[in-house]
Amino acid sequence: MKDILQEIIAAKRIAVEQLKRTADRSALERKIDENRSHRSMREALAASTSGIIAEFKRRSPSKGWINREADVRTVASDYQANGAAALSILTDTPYFGGSAEDLIAARPQIDIPILRKDFTIDEFQLYESRAIGADAVLLIAAALPLARCRELAATAHRLGLEVLLEIHSEKELDYISDEVDMIGVNNRNLGTFDTRVGNSFRLAGQLPQDRLLVSESGISDPETVKKLREAGFRGFLIGENFMKTADPGYGLDTFIKTLNL
Repeated sequence: MKDILQEIIAAKRIAVEQLKRTADRSALERKIDENRSHRSMREALAASTSGIIAEFKRRSPSKGWINREADVRTVASDYQANGAAALSILTDTPYFGGSAEDLIAARPQIDIPILRKDFTIDEFQLYESRAIGADAVLLIAAALPLARCRELAATAHRLGLEVLLEIHSEKELDYISDEVDMIGVNNRNLGTFDTRVGNSFRLAGQLPQDRLLVSESGISDPETVKKLREAGFRGFLIGENFMKTADPGYGLDTFIKTLNL
């Protein structure tokens, strides 16, 4: 069976080398110096009654196009207006149909934290993330050697970015370190894209309870969120469930109202 994650990472290496040839790191550093504002995603999730990280995602490798014509400005504004604690924006182009420009466009529209969701493998991506307005970045254990992941997490902190570490199995528990602000359990196997929400429940008892825990992918039922909260999770990353509708913001509103009944 083809390992989709390895295919994505191979493509990302090429894309990052192209980015490093065309982007000016000193210009990115100037933008970072000019904009010192930071919104804590960890604190926003901890304080939220819903803990919903609403995701802007146009497509996926397994489902194809989900919402090709979605306008990121409208969706971001509607997500905030309807109770999202934070926003996740997928910026990978070939596999998810997103770009850094989506995050740039969304940032002025909202005050809630933004997670840049991408396949981060190089420090240059962290500089870009901070410069375009991200508050947090995703580091995927399955995509990085342990030492490399910790180096990237330390650089992220130095730049003022929070780190959401994504794990999928027990063998990745060693990736949890002091540089990790939030621990995400991905219910989707990134190699096969098989999704099982039970993965979060299975790993919950093995995770440090002094960290903010996030369950990612495959969540479509408010009852599942309630059970995940009982298991110790405070963040719930949901994208496809909202993005597949004609009005993602309304989908979020309905979900939260049912959740809070």
